[in-house]
Amino acid sequence: MKKLYRTEGRDAVICGVCGGIARFFGVDPTLVRLATVLLVVPGGMSLWVYIIAALIMPKESALY
Repeated sequence: MKKLYRTEGRDAVICGVCGGIARFFGVDPTLVRLATVLLVVPGGMSLWVYIIAALIMPKESALY
């Protein structure tokens, strides 16, 4: 069973949200980060969505 969590260490750039989403869906983290920037900059997705995800998603180390 897959779990959605924030990555830590090498895969985490700011809070590890994009890295965790990338691992969950099995895609490159760079693509998820690029999509996030493209959605936040023009105002389509609020930065608050990222902040809330960072607060809600458990850290990788909390699962093991």
